[in-house]
This record gives sequence, C-alpha cells and structure tokens, in this order.
Amino acid sequence: MSNRADGTRVPIDAQSIDAPLTKAAVFLTLTVKPDLDDADAVRDILDGLDDLIKTIGFRDLAARLTCVVGLGPGLWKRLSPGSAPAELHPFVPIDGTPHRAPSTAGDLLFHIRADRPDFCFELERLILATLGEHVRIEDEVQGFRYFDTRDLLGFVDGTANPVAQELDAAALVGADDPTWAGGSFIVVQKYLHDLTRWNDLTTDEQEAIIGRSKADNIERDSDAEERPSHKTLATITDDDGNEYDILRDNMPFGRPGAGEYGTYFIGYAGHLWVIEKMLQRMFLGETPGQYDRILDFSTAVTGATFFAPSRQQMALLAAGPAAAAMENTAASTDGSSSAPSSAPTLGIGSLKAPTGE
Repeated sequence: MSNRADGTRVPIDAQSIDAPLTKAAVFLTLTVKPDLDDADAVRDILDGLDDLIKTIGFRDLAARLTCVVGLGPGLWKRLSPGSAPAELHPFVPIDGTPHRAPSTAGDLLFHIRADRPDFCFELERLILATLGEHVRIEDEVQGFRYFDTRDLLGFVDGTANPVAQELDAAALVGADDPTWAGGSFIVVQKYLHDLTRWNDLTTDEQEAIIGRSKADNIERDSDAEERPSHKTLATITDDDGNEYDILRDNMPFGRPGAGEYGTYFIGYAGHLWVIEKMLQRMFLGETPGQYDRILDFSTAVTGATFFAPSRQQMALLAAGPAAAAMENTAASTDGSSSAPSSAPTLGIGSLKAPTGE
C-alpha cells in the first residue's frame, strides 16, 4: 500500500520524488573518488538508504523525512557500465550575453527533505559518516521555507508546479522507456542574489521581471509584456504547442552575516531536454538580448545534472553491474517497466526487494 498521501502513518521511502513540500532541505553534492572500493561504498549507501531514513524518520513521523539520491553521468558508467539512461549527459554550460550558466562537478546528489531541520541534519551526518573518505564534498546547502513559500526576492516560488496526476507525468520517466520508467532527470543550480540592487527596483519593475504580482501572486498578461518575463521564458512547449511541466522544489538559503542570499534551484523532469530548454530560454532568450532579466540580479554559480533511479532501479545498482544489466535487458526485451506501478520483479539472487508499498 502506498504511503504517498499520508506521511504521518509510516516514514516516507527513499526516492519519493513526489513527497510533499517541506519546511527544510539539504542539497548535498559529492564527487566519488576513483578506486573500486569508492564505488563499493556508494553501492552500500544506495543499499542502506531506506534503512537510514527509517532509523531517523520513525522518531517523528510527522516530520516527513525523505531523501532522493541522484547519480551523475560519470558515476553511472562506473556503477552500471553500458546501461545508463540514454538522455543523461553532463550539464551543458550556457554562454549567454551577458550571463553564463556554469557546469560544476558532482557525482552524487542527496536531496534531503523534512519539516524539521534537525532531521535533515542527522540524515546528512549519517550519510557522510557512511561514505567517509570515499567522497569529496563539492557543495552543501541548507534550505528553508520562507514565509508563504516565497523566495528571498519576495515572490511566491513554485506556483507552476504540477499537482496530482500531472506530477508523475511531468517528473518521472514514463512507460515509453521501460528500462528507466519511474526514475527522473534532475538539474540543480545555486543562484546568489544581489538583494541590494533588487530592492532598489520598484514593485512594478520587479513584477514585470517575474511576470506575477508580488502581493497576491497573480499572473500578469504576457501579451502586454514589453519583454518576456521569467514566467514566460520558464514555460516550455514543443513544436506542436504541447506544454511540458517541471517539478521544482527550490529553496531559499542565506547567511545574513556573510551577505549571502540565494535560491537553490532543483528541477525534476521525465525528459532532460525540458529543463535544458528552459535554461536556454532564460540565459539566451527567445531572441538575442531577450534573456531573463532576473539574471541581472541572480548569478548561477553551480550547475550539474543527475538521474534519480526508482527504488527498484537503485536496488539493482546496489547489487552490482551484472544484476543491473540482467534486469535492464529483460525490461528492454519484454517491454516491462521497473516503475512502482508495474509490480517489477526483483528476485535476482540475494537482491533485496524494496518493501513498504
């Protein structure tokens, strides 16, 4: 029985991409050292992540602790040679004028969420203790929910997120790719804000940049825009006019004493090109020079791409490349899916099947 609608009955499992928005989050990006025992340490943490979450989460079920782990393209080649998701590749830097989206290092991403920051802290601590000297920390951000889900620019963030049955269709790989169904492509970026310059703008100027009213979050008329707003540029359609959503779980972060204020962007999608197209529109614009003006006040300082496997796929990765190749070959041959809804079989050797669904 699924627990997705009621996080208070049992702990939320690992890889619950559709878990509810929480009050706190940790975004932890790591690189994995090059030796075989380093890769083995990663398999161990993948195998034990559900148990770690339950060990902490059971102390207060209402805290809704969960964690999604994403693997970068280089790590996929080491853990599952020849069977990585076809669309997965390193973050492609964007050299716009005048703003740039850099590509930065990252093999592992842990997106830890809870309604209690101490739960996020404790799970991060145990993950790092388990991985030990096998990894190097590339980035570590503690995010928090700011008033009524506003970012530090003062606007409600995440209004366009898909909900209900739209969520899985937007965020997860579908049955058209049975090998990786139930997984999700992730793109992360850390943005630093120049709040002094932003707050020098009038409210009307800020609203024209964002495309929504600041006080009540109402969409402005895009047809009346002199220049495309952030809302307009972040809306993605294909050549036939079909709109594609991205699940965002952005979080503000900051250190007032250090003058650091920012937004951590994290986007989940069933197709990587959807997020990439959004970023290209933001940094390059629909036409030259028509970039997203929010970038005049927010600077991207990181950029990395990951794929979050489903719990079943993660169990195969933990079991080793032979088991993963065997299961993926079977899925590709018979068209079966390892998505949670397809009742996958995981009876390979001693492989431990996920429980609790």
